Amino acid sequence: MSQVTAPNGSLWRRKSIESLQTTDDGHALRRVLGPVNLVLLGIGCTIGAGLFSLTGIAASENAGPAVVISYLVAAIGCGFAGLCYSELSSMIPIAGSAYTYAYATLGELVAWIIGWDLVLEYAVGAATVAVSWSRYVNSLLRDFGIYLPPRLLASPFETVKLADGTTAPGLMNLPAVFVIVAISMLLIRGISESARVNAVIVVIKVAVILAVIGFGIPYINTANYTPFIPPNDGTFGHFGYSGIMRAAGTIFFAYVGFDAVSTAAQETRNPSRDMPIGILGSLVVCSLAYVAFSFVLTGLVNYKAMLNDAAPVASAIDVTPYHFLKELVKFGIICGFTSVMLVLLLGQSRVFYAMSRDGLLPGFFSDIHPTWRTPWRSNLLFMGLTGVLCAFLPISELGHMTSIGTLLAFVIVCGGVLVLRRRDPDRPRAFRVAGGPIVPVLGILSCLALMASLDGLTWIRLFVWLAIGFVIYFGYSRKHARIIQ
Repeated sequence: MSQVTAPNGSLWRRKSIESLQTTDDGHALRRVLGPVNLVLLGIGCTIGAGLFSLTGIAASENAGPAVVISYLVAAIGCGFAGLCYSELSSMIPIAGSAYTYAYATLGELVAWIIGWDLVLEYAVGAATVAVSWSRYVNSLLRDFGIYLPPRLLASPFETVKLADGTTAPGLMNLPAVFVIVAISMLLIRGISESARVNAVIVVIKVAVILAVIGFGIPYINTANYTPFIPPNDGTFGHFGYSGIMRAAGTIFFAYVGFDAVSTAAQETRNPSRDMPIGILGSLVVCSLAYVAFSFVLTGLVNYKAMLNDAAPVASAIDVTPYHFLKELVKFGIICGFTSVMLVLLLGQSRVFYAMSRDGLLPGFFSDIHPTWRTPWRSNLLFMGLTGVLCAFLPISELGHMTSIGTLLAFVIVCGGVLVLRRRDPDRPRAFRVAGGPIVPVLGILSCLALMASLDGLTWIRLFVWLAIGFVIYFGYSRKHARIIQ
């Protein structure tokens, strides 16, 4: 059976679904995950930086208390994309997520673009979370009288206050690098061990969310909701309705979790049944949590006080008299961030594994550890890359870069559903989105609208990143793509 459906020299050559499902024994991953594991992976990845840190940034810079509406807007677009992911993941249960779906539907060039884009989505996303993780660790340690050197908690682009009252630029975010290394070592050790650790962390994280909501509601200051939609200050994206859309585009990063679930398809026991459960189940739970949590958070702390605060939840807890909860809440949040990084780094290594297996990247990225059955070299690569990003870049820039990468991936997945329905309408679909082309089209339009709301500098970064990817594709990947006639 031919693997390609276009001439070898074509940029649009596609691999058949059957060929994508063919994996050499030496590159096989271990199928051990069930539906509960997948839902927990989705929750573990989805509830994290967007809720605990970017909520404050989006509220203070863009939407005010209306960040609640921003989460709803983002959830709608995300829901369309989630349905499309569910259909494709049940049809093409292979590691690689949107990259693999694009290879089967839109061709090799688009597959490369989305695979390269997913590096931006997952690696930069993990770096974003690592920065917030570091801030919360520092806050918790200070509660116990332990003070870390402030210049080792910030990037060179941030200014920190020293013990003598003077200010100085940061050096690097050392705790963020530490946690990236630790999680990468766990992922190399095995998927079963990683899933068990994630399950424990998710329980702690959900308990923290319920605690903040339950104990925070009685201490909401309704004056903080006035005005609920602050008037625009004359600049697009700075409050008003454009601010709601800008905030929605920024915090869309918070919904990246279900996307990461799809990268584990090749390690799932019954992917055609379990992948839609994991994707949609985690999306519903997390959307409800986001709306409730952001409503309470902006009620406890005025949005103006959240400016440049990467740990707004800690500030919100200080408003309540439950001081015994502060350390516990901060510990729970730290655990939550840890699970987000775990799933993002898991997803990234699986995307590179799939691209390497197809010949678009050097073969050693798809080498599987003989004992642990994990793509350990891909894990090591992104341990280094993500460590550098979180050490030397501030959180706001990282968050914007991740959001546009996520949205682009969603647009391509929704387009892939449309193409595959037209090209291969009779192929069995364990999960099929109802309504014909309506949901995929709405998914494309809503994601493009959110992308349009992001600032110009974020777009420039995306184009520069994709330009680097094109150089690699035309210089190496196109010549080495694994084509079998």
